[in-house]
Order: sequence, then C-alpha cells, then structure tokens
Amino acid sequence: MSDSKNDLAWKKLFEKYKISDKVNAKGFYEIKASAINEFREARLMTKFDYKSQLPEIFANNKFSILPISRGSYVISDFDTFQDFENNEIALTKIDFPNYLESIDFNNITSESTALNCAYVSGIIENFVQDEELKPTVSGRMSSLAFNFNINSKKSLLNINVNNSQIEIDGGYEGIESLNLIEAKNSISKDFLIRQVFYPYKLWENKITKKVRPLFLTYSNGIFHFREYVFEDPTHYNSLKLIREKKYAIRDGAINLELIQKTLNQVKIVKEPAIPFPQADSFERVINLCELLNENKVLNREYITGNYDFNVRQTNYYTDAGRYLGLIDKNQENGEIVYFLTEKGQKLFNLSIIDRQQKFIELMLSHIVFNKVLKFYFKKGESPNKDEIVQLMKESNLYNVNSDVTFYRRSSTISSWINWILDQVEE
Repeated sequence: MSDSKNDLAWKKLFEKYKISDKVNAKGFYEIKASAINEFREARLMTKFDYKSQLPEIFANNKFSILPISRGSYVISDFDTFQDFENNEIALTKIDFPNYLESIDFNNITSESTALNCAYVSGIIENFVQDEELKPTVSGRMSSLAFNFNINSKKSLLNINVNNSQIEIDGGYEGIESLNLIEAKNSISKDFLIRQVFYPYKLWENKITKKVRPLFLTYSNGIFHFREYVFEDPTHYNSLKLIREKKYAIRDGAINLELIQKTLNQVKIVKEPAIPFPQADSFERVINLCELLNENKVLNREYITGNYDFNVRQTNYYTDAGRYLGLIDKNQENGEIVYFLTEKGQKLFNLSIIDRQQKFIELMLSHIVFNKVLKFYFKKGESPNKDEIVQLMKESNLYNVNSDVTFYRRSSTISSWINWILDQVEE
C-alpha cells in the first residue's frame, strides 16, 4: 500500500526543517501549525490517539508529538502512549431504568451516548463510589498554563503548555472528587496519555477536590472502566492503573445448554472463497462491525488511520467479517470501501443478548469451529494446537495449505472458541 497523505506530508516537513537532526541535537523541535499547514491541515496531521497511527517517519525515529499551545507543537523521542493491561475481569450486570425511552442501550453508536447510558444506569456512580455525582464539565476548553516532565531517550524533558485546546468527554463531580472520563467506542492496544493528563493538569490546578482520570472503553454491550493515578502530578509518564471494572446492561443470559443446542442444530455452510480468518481478537471483529454500523461505509485508509489497526490488520479483520458474511467490500473512485451486508445490518437491530447468540451461530456454522467446539465438549478441555490443526486439515478450508498457515490460523480458532465460552454466565 502507498504511503498515506500524512506520511507523505510529514516526510516533506522533516526534510524541509531537518527535524530529525534538530531533535537529535537539542532533544526536541517546536513546530508551528502554520508550518504544518503548508503541506496538509495541522488538525489532520497531529491527531494520533494510538501509537499505530503515528506516521512512518515518526515510528522509524521513535518520535511523537504533543500540542503546547493553540498553534504550536513539540516533537521529540518522548514516550506519549500507554499500553492497556490485559487483566481478567469479572462482569458486573447492571439494570437499566425501564422508564427511559430516549436511550436504547442495545444501540449505542457514540462515546457520548455510552457516557449517558453509563450515567443514567448508575454505572459511573458504582465505579467511582462517590455520592451526589453530577455531570459538570465536558467539551472543548483551554488548558491554561502548566509545565511537566516527560521521559525521552536521553533524559527528562520539561514541557511548557500554554492555552492548548483540550477536550473532556465527560466530567462528573461528587462530594469528594471530580472524575474526568476519556471515552472510546473502539478497542485498542494503547492510548495517548495526553488525553487524560492535560485535563487532569487543568482541573488539578483549579479545584481543591481530588481529580480522578478515568478511561471508558465501550464495545458490544460492555462498559470497561479504568481508573488511573498520576503518582507524580508533574510527570506525564507517572500514571498507574489502580482499578478497573467491566459492566453490562443485559436482559437474559447465555448458558452452556444454549451453546450446545446451537452447536448441534446449526446448518453448516459451504466455506467461502475468502481468506480464512487471521484475527485473534473476536472482540475487535465485532467492534469493526459496530464502527461500520455507525459510519455505514469506510475506506481502507480511514480504518487504518482512525482506529488502532495497521494496514495488515485492516485486511485481516475486514476479511474475518467477510468470512462470517457480515462485511462486504467494493471499489469506489479507485479505492476499496467496506460496509455491512444485509445480514450485518440486521444483526444490529437485535438486542445485545440476541446479537451475541447470532455471532455464536454464525461462527459455529463453519465446519472447523463447529468441530473444535464439539471436541471441547467431548473431551472437557480445549484442544491443543496440534489437535486444532488436525481438525482444520479434515475440513477442506479455502486457501489454507501449508503447515505454517495451519498453525497460524489455529490461534484464531482457539481465541474465537474461547470468546464463545466467555459468553457463558455462571
């Protein structure tokens, strides 16, 4: 795939202003929005919510970028992102107020709706454990002035920020604390610390109450809340995860009997002439379908540039959706675009619990997933890679014909089957 518009524009900027040389010599380089605008709009050139979105020249140099005012940025080899920890967390079920008609918790398509839903259902109050919680601050505002230290390759850098624009998705104040929430309706491996640090610095300097940075990820009916603390309020990289909890608003439950009934009754479909899935996170397959449901049509570059996918992952995960019959693609104006099929659209008219059951049915209608889950129930334990590969070889899969490919794809089968079993409520 050719370089993106951001990649090409940043290469020209690095050449014109000798940015790499100046960062290596001085430790940082300040650049004005007006200079960036010479090649492409600064707003589009500086928005990187995930590490994977960084332009190639940044990634190659291990550089990143932060805003320091409304019209200027600093580039350095500093650490601006934080990986999410992958911890096993039990799901807490929450009841939804049955008198509310203006919010449909089965059809949440934006971060703002996810926050409203979490607030009215009591999820936010349950998580923060503060009384008299009320929504107080949100939207765009000025950061005012503050400075902080940040880790870079050679040493600590001290950064001065003055009237940079910040955005708070939701701020909820209680008796004891102000809780500032960064919300995302897409699943990622990491996040930009700035999104919680700059709002924290603004309000930590303005009020006497404790300011608590929270992160909400919403996908497929799951509200995943994380609370962070900056152990040193003057240090960007001092954030530490201190609590996390997952919530779901659901009517009904999925049990083993329902899964076994589906397994035995589902009609096996002919294997499609589509690459066999190499997409280990089924949650992200679902999340991609959610994003297409919200946006209707997305091109490959947009998916790669706006969500935590690289080009290869975009291909893998869109192909996984196509394999299940939920996503299709087409050519529009010389580029590939993706959209939900009629089957995919119908899926999002279902309640969340019915949607989960449909995902399970679609997966088990493919011969190898069906065989692997039957193996699990027969043996009482998950098959190992060798056993999965043997079941794959018996299934005449499309374009899977080498041992290397069999073993690579077996990890996807294993993780998808584990997703099914994770839906079972004790």
